[in-house]
Amino acid sequence: MAVQIGDMLPNGQFQIMGVEGPESVDVTEFFSGKKVLMFAVPGAFTPTCSASHLPGYVVHFDAFKEKGIDEVVCLSVNDVFVMHAWGEANNAEHLVMAADGLAEFTHSLGLELDISAAKMGIRSLRYAMLVDHGIVQKLWLDEPGEYKVSSAEYVLTQL
Repeated sequence: MAVQIGDMLPNGQFQIMGVEGPESVDVTEFFSGKKVLMFAVPGAFTPTCSASHLPGYVVHFDAFKEKGIDEVVCLSVNDVFVMHAWGEANNAEHLVMAADGLAEFTHSLGLELDISAAKMGIRSLRYAMLVDHGIVQKLWLDEPGEYKVSSAEYVLTQL
């Protein structure tokens, strides 16, 4: 079952690129004591994700901060090196580029997407979620193949 509004995020980890290289981040610790806007994409360097989804959050980062968001996280089922390079290529230095390489955290959220038929394996559904102190406050989940309610522009109108 997919995570719902009011649920505490499940325990888990994702990776980010640190100064010394890849670092594991504990989900419970990371989301504790802050308001986080996390959005997920099916894949780094893919057409819609690169042309629209990530750039929207980069462009509107300051507007999210003005709404009281402490961190903006971009999550994808890609490795940490790919996520880091994608962030650099898109001037996303203010965003947390989170890698869920084995889709473990994505599975625990119940928000995985199997696109094995397209030779892309297990990925994440496209969504955005507002998490306050580890509790899901809002969830904007796009249908597979769509890009609407998880866009930065739409989410801003809902905060």
